Amino acid sequence: MGDPRRVGRYRIVGRLGAGGMGWVYLGRSPGGRAMAVKVVRPELAADEAFRQRFAREVDAARAVGGAFTAPVVDADTQGDPPWLATVYVPGPSLAEAVRTGGPLPEEQVWELGAGLVEALQAIHGAHVVHRDLKPSNILLAEDGPRVIDFGISLVDGRHGLTLPGVVMGTPPFMSPEQVRGARVGPASDVFSLGGVLVFAATGRAPFGPEEGLFYRIAHEEPRLDAVPAGLRSLIAWCMAKSPGDRPGTDALLAEFAARSGEVAGESWPPAGVAETIRERAGEVAERGSTGTPGASVSSCLLSHAQALLDAGLTDGMVVEASWRR
Repeated sequence: MGDPRRVGRYRIVGRLGAGGMGWVYLGRSPGGRAMAVKVVRPELAADEAFRQRFAREVDAARAVGGAFTAPVVDADTQGDPPWLATVYVPGPSLAEAVRTGGPLPEEQVWELGAGLVEALQAIHGAHVVHRDLKPSNILLAEDGPRVIDFGISLVDGRHGLTLPGVVMGTPPFMSPEQVRGARVGPASDVFSLGGVLVFAATGRAPFGPEEGLFYRIAHEEPRLDAVPAGLRSLIAWCMAKSPGDRPGTDALLAEFAARSGEVAGESWPPAGVAETIRERAGEVAERGSTGTPGASVSSCLLSHAQALLDAGLTDGMVVEASWRR
């Protein structure tokens, strides 16, 4: 299958990535806005269950607004093949930023947390539970984080295509109720937020290696010894075992905003992230005038594409996120 010149109303200027579920292209809207356009493989599009899941991802993402999400702005879930388009975010994922630059300083973790709590407020306000908040689903933009990937979300209490006996999520950042296969609500995302902040501050997941991971999530306390002291009690509150013991997003935002507001604009974005954003924005601008549909773009543009390819729909997601109890 050759690369398209257009998908819907978007002019394709380069291929960002390819994976088990399809392709992600760098596109331009009629007004010139850079877009990430995800196109589903024909063999998957022929599977009605897959189409339902893809449509559910689009519905969840479209229901959510807010400054700290990357919105789906257009889609055709019944197309041949189905596709969706999001505003392109030229920053790295949190996972990439920590992998290449190390853990974030404490003040930047406070700013990250404030943005993520606002994102959760928007998500939960749309009656959506994300269920897969993790470092690779958080893109770091110039003005704060963006939460993406609604592929396994709950929309207004509907479980969609979740199968009985299948635990959905990404194991190192799942909540106790997720690993038990119990019903999840907004408090599950708050627990995952705590795990994400542990990773941002230490470079490590909160419950250690894979062996025995589910048991530790359900029964043991997270490893917070390397977390800066100023963050430790708030993260521990987020990661209480019982959902009812965790804070709501209003209480969390008050805590994060009070601290992050003291340094707002002074420490964000992190220096390495700022450099990556400049490089990627430059490449996107160049692609706008010189790109051709069949050409792959530089590897430095691939974070958003990989996140879209992993959006609850790939073979890798099945292996990573659908652990049977």
